[in-house]
Amino acid sequence: MRQLPESPSLEAQVRSAVSELEELFDGIVSCRVLIEAWHEQQGQLYRVRIELNVPGDHLVVGRSPDKDAAHEDALVAVRDAFRAARRQLEDYVRRLGGRIKTHAAPPHRHGP
Repeated sequence: MRQLPESPSLEAQVRSAVSELEELFDGIVSCRVLIEAWHEQQGQLYRVRIELNVPGDHLVVGRSPDKDAAHEDALVAVRDAFRAARRQLEDYVRRLGGRIKTHAAPPHRHGP
């Protein structure tokens, strides 16, 4: 976390969200989460970036602050970013399922 004090609740939320992604797809190679405070004239907003390395792909979710006041809360910004990451991972899993080839069972032989 950049420009943020340590937050056990924020860290717990991130760990829980990563665990949920791992339940969806246990082949995640690595997950990197960056949370930054972003100062605007209206106040402080949060930017969250999630990078997932999965076999054959690199999924990136970037949730930058916008005019949405909800992202003044780091927990909400993290929640939204992980929802987007989950959607990307679900798409990846669907694409992966489409690429897996199933081979027909070999013909059954009768007798010698």
